[in-house]
Amino acid sequence: MTVVIDKRAAGGAGGQPAGGPVSAAERARAKGDAKGSLYKPRQPIYPKLVHGQWRRLKWALMILTLTVYYVTPWIRWERPGALPDQAVLVDFFGRRFYFFGIQLWPQEVYFITGLLVIAALSLFLVTALFGRLWCGYACPQTVWTDLYIYVERLFEGDRNARMRLAAAPWSFDKLWRKGGKHLVWLGVAFGTGGAWIFYFRDAPTLLVEFWTGRAPIQSYISCGLLTATTYIFAGHMREQVCTYMCPWPRIQGAMLDEHSLQVTYRYDRGEPRGAHKKGADWTGRGDCIDCNACVVACPMGIDIRNGPQLECINCGLCIDACDEIMDKVGRPRALIAYDSDSAVAARSCKTAPTYRFVRPRTIYYTVALTLVSGIVLWGLVNRAPMTLHALRDRNPTFVRLHDGSVRNGYTLKIANRTFEPRPVAVSFAGVPGARLSSPGEPEGVVRTVVPPNEVRAVRVFVSAPAESLTAKSLPAAFTIGGPKGDVKAATTFLTGAEAP
Repeated sequence: MTVVIDKRAAGGAGGQPAGGPVSAAERARAKGDAKGSLYKPRQPIYPKLVHGQWRRLKWALMILTLTVYYVTPWIRWERPGALPDQAVLVDFFGRRFYFFGIQLWPQEVYFITGLLVIAALSLFLVTALFGRLWCGYACPQTVWTDLYIYVERLFEGDRNARMRLAAAPWSFDKLWRKGGKHLVWLGVAFGTGGAWIFYFRDAPTLLVEFWTGRAPIQSYISCGLLTATTYIFAGHMREQVCTYMCPWPRIQGAMLDEHSLQVTYRYDRGEPRGAHKKGADWTGRGDCIDCNACVVACPMGIDIRNGPQLECINCGLCIDACDEIMDKVGRPRALIAYDSDSAVAARSCKTAPTYRFVRPRTIYYTVALTLVSGIVLWGLVNRAPMTLHALRDRNPTFVRLHDGSVRNGYTLKIANRTFEPRPVAVSFAGVPGARLSSPGEPEGVVRTVVPPNEVRAVRVFVSAPAESLTAKSLPAAFTIGGPKGDVKAATTFLTGAEAP
């Protein structure tokens, strides 16, 4: 049985939301509506520092993700010859993408497409199961905003101190605190843009070129753009990026249902709420003491007690804030917790909650994710180390020799996708009596060595005796030996014979 409870009505008279004061985001929304404006001015949000397991998890993931981002371009991976030794590199000049022992060529962009599909399906599955964990813990906007807020606290103090400083008149103390904060913000933003460009060119080389003015102009432009966007988005826009610019808050509504675990206020336990005095009886009232600790800890400025909201990123900081208060008043923790709407509704009806992790939508996402992952993995495992393409001459299409035989010219493109040089021998089949030759080589022998990670063009000629010219065109194929077996390229041999 599903129970729908009007949580605003549960709060008291006058149509006020339960818990009295509303969030900064709601006050700003009401202010904007009152003026009839389509855009409301941003109300600064000063989230309070809280301590707890979810805050520690966010610190750990912030350190991990930033370390991966800044350190990865400097990891070396030995490759033979003149190939780059940067482990992860998008080499536009060499037209290659390197990821440790894997290299992808431009024509293999389908692997990148597959990885993007895998990432999307993984995000769908995680969202259906556990809500917006990506937004709360791993999204770049969240990670860098967390870092910026940390810097802000170092210079200006916690929530109350920052609010007092913002309202105070300008003084030397305010100037150096604000100025120092923005300088560090710009430094972090510049480091962000600087780290990004190292993914597209050898990092040690580009570092020297960048500071000596010899780097490509694209490097300076890219670094400048990412520096500006990081400073603006993480320093000044923050929650507005998530609310107005990012499409995911609107898309994720299609991924969620009543069984998805989200940061949830357990109104079945918290209502009716009200102020509490030490030693007072808890009979006839809920555990929520209406302290608004969850509101002041929220980086989005919302009140989680008003139910699921588009702005909520499921970061869990309100859980830590509420747990601290519950410890102080001697009540059980988890008044706010990761829970599902169906479980909360079941408890409000005095029935045992159930958690359904296996349900149609999670099955669909899991099957699709497994299928796409399997296809991409199979493609990587069975990826051809060498490829062969035969381009037949178009002008002239064939040449008739003095003895009546016919000769066709071809350009063979042999691609070596390995990190080792590959000697190859070319053979031709499909036309009886055909003779294969190459400029500078004895007739019947076409051999070459293809350097690692390169394409070698080989010019060849095929001559066929007159008695073999039984049709206007004959199907044929070139063959080379590869590490995983013979590699063939289908083609045609034009004879010039009249059609029967």
